[in-house]
Amino acid sequence: MSGTLYVVGTPIGNLEDITLRALKTLESVDFIAAEDTRVTLKLLTHYEIKKTLVSYHEHSTGSCTENIIGKILDGKNCAIVTDAGMPCISDPGEPLIRMCYEHDIPVKVVPGASAAVSALAISGLDTSRFSFEGFLSVTKKQRIEHLSHAKSKTETMIFYEAPHKLLNTLKDMLEYFGDRKISLCRELTKIYEEVLRMTISEAVEYYSLKNPKGEYVLIIEGAKKSDSENISIETALEMTRKLIENGEKPSEACKAVAKETGFRKSELYSRLN
Repeated sequence: MSGTLYVVGTPIGNLEDITLRALKTLESVDFIAAEDTRVTLKLLTHYEIKKTLVSYHEHSTGSCTENIIGKILDGKNCAIVTDAGMPCISDPGEPLIRMCYEHDIPVKVVPGASAAVSALAISGLDTSRFSFEGFLSVTKKQRIEHLSHAKSKTETMIFYEAPHKLLNTLKDMLEYFGDRKISLCRELTKIYEEVLRMTISEAVEYYSLKNPKGEYVLIIEGAKKSDSENISIETALEMTRKLIENGEKPSEACKAVAKETGFRKSELYSRLN
C-alpha cells in the first residue's frame, strides 16, 4: 500500500504562523521534500523536529520527482513544503502532485499562510473578486502580453515582484494599466512589515527615490467597467502595434487583441498600416 503526499503550508515570515496540524504532519511523515533544505531546517529546528529532508525545487529533474514517487509507492509518507506559503502557488510542487495522481497516490492538503490572500485582505481594495497573476515574466514579449491581457480585467489583481525589478514593473503597469490605486505590501508578518497605499504613478515616484527592500505583493485596482467596455479602435491598434514591436507576428497580435477587445481580427489587421 502506498503512502500519502501532504501539501503543507508554512509561514510566510513569522514562524509562529504555522498551524498545529502542519507541525503534527511534519513530525509524523517519513520524509520532507523541501524547496530549500536550509530554510526548512531552520523551521524544523525551531520546533525541535528531526526529519529526513530531500531537495525539491523548480529546477529539479524528472528523475528527482520519480525518486520521491518511488518512496511514496513503497509506503513512505511525504510532506512537500516551500520556503514560505503554499506549495504550487508561484512555488514548486505541480509536477510532483500530478505524478501522484497518475500513480493513484493520495494527496492531502494542510493549509497555511498565503502572501497573496494576506496582502489582499489588508489592501483596502475590493476583495469580492480577484485574480492571482503571480510574477511577470522576465522575457519582454511575454511580459507585455501578460500586461496587455490583464489591462481590461475588472477584478482586483494580485502580483508578486522582487525588489530589484519593482520600479521597472511599476513603470510598465503605469503604461498599460493607467494610474490606478495600488497597495504595495512587503515583508508581510515580519518585523519590517510595510503596506503602502497610493496610486501607481505615486509608487513610481516614491521608488525612484527609495531603494526597494524585501519581497513585494502588489494589489492593483481592476479596470473600471466603462473603461473595459469602451476601448476605442485607436487603443486596440496601439495595443496591437506594441505586441508587434515586441516580436509578435501581426496576425497573432491582431488575434490576441481582438479576443481581448471584441474588435474583429480582420478589422485590426486592415487598419494596421
